[in-house]
Formats: sequence, C-alpha cells, structure tokens
Amino acid sequence: MAPVTLHHDPHALRAQYQSADPFPHIVLDGLFDDAELRRVLAAFPRPEETDWLRFDSVTEKKLGYYHEKSTIAPEVRAFLDAMNGFEMLQFLEALTGIDGLIPDPYFGGGGVHQIESGGFLKIHADFNVHPKLRLDRRANMLVYLNEGWRDEWGGHLELWNASMTECRQRILPSFNRTVIFSTTDTSYHGHPHPLQSPAGVTRKSVSLYYYTAGRPREEQSAPHDTIFRDPLNAPA
Repeated sequence: MAPVTLHHDPHALRAQYQSADPFPHIVLDGLFDDAELRRVLAAFPRPEETDWLRFDSVTEKKLGYYHEKSTIAPEVRAFLDAMNGFEMLQFLEALTGIDGLIPDPYFGGGGVHQIESGGFLKIHADFNVHPKLRLDRRANMLVYLNEGWRDEWGGHLELWNASMTECRQRILPSFNRTVIFSTTDTSYHGHPHPLQSPAGVTRKSVSLYYYTAGRPREEQSAPHDTIFRDPLNAPA
C-alpha cells in the first residue's frame, strides 16, 4: 500500500495549532490529493450497503463503522490503513507536538461515518481511554468527503469553550477539509443541529483517533465514556 501524499508542512503549522481557540486544533483544506479522496468517495458505502452501527438517541443520530461486520471497498480500506501508517503519524506528531502517537487498528468509534438528513451529534467530549488497548486518547482527525456541500444544509462541526458557554468555531464539512484537534475532557465538539440536506444527500466523513501510553498529569482523569454536555447559554 502506497502512502498518501500530504500537502501541508506540519512544522510550519505547529504554533497555529497549539494556540488555536478554544483548544488546540487546525482546519486544513487540500491536505490530500483530490483524486485520491474522490476514489474513496466513489467507494464509500451507502446507508443500505453495509452493516452500519446505527445510533438513534437524544444525543446522536448517525451511522458508524462496525469493524467486526461492516463491509468496505478496498479503496476505503486502503485509505484507513494509510491513516494509521508511519507517514501520517509523523505528520501528526510534528503538528500537535504530541510524541509517541499510536493508531487504533480496531478503529473503535472511528472509521467511516455517515449522517442522513435529520441526523446530528450533540456537543460532547470523547471517551478518554481505549477500552481494549487501555491507551490514552490524545488526538482526533476528521476528513470530510462532501462535494458541493451547502452552508444551509448545516452539519457544521462546532468547537465549544471549556465552560460550555460559547461556540468558538463552526466548520463546514466540505470536501477534502480535514480537522485535527487534541482531545481532553474539555475539548467539546459536535454538530448538534439536525442536518437539513436533501433526501439522499448524506454527510460523509472518515474519523481517526490516536493514542499514547500515558498523558500529561494536568490532563489525567479516571477512564470515562463520551461526555455529552448541554450549552449553558441555551434558551429555556
């Protein structure tokens, strides 16, 4: 499997990443070759094409990757494998300043994601320890695959401050847009508003999570599942 081509210099972006508001993150357009991602998009499974993990609750309504049952095309599998490869890890370490990143071969909670019209994912902080590997979750990478996505359809990734009083960033899930951010107990994010896309138009993404064996003392906490939070300034 050939490594992917990465079109940004992580060393030049490290200061921007680490100083970003409301927590360390960056939005990169064109990180990958368009042609490469279009091959992934062409092979991306439709809602009826594979055994998705189907979430339907008050906190999330989405389709997720089921690594034990989901069937995916070779083009998608090759991209997932490349995201766990040496070149991607080097890029992420140089960008984030987090040394010793470890990929997740099980894609637990990650892999391909898809949200149909009306779907959402409420604001949350992610689980902090891999349930199988017992490693500390340190960084997320979200790669969007939505060509021609329109602002009025929604689906923006929202980044909220630690006090949950203000959304600080709203990021449209456009094609070949990659969002990378550090994960802690207060890296609150999600897209809480139901998707307004036309019937049959879904919000597609590839999600990758990266870990280390241990984390800084100031970030340590007891192992926990996903923490969903309501905005403190939400109307009554």
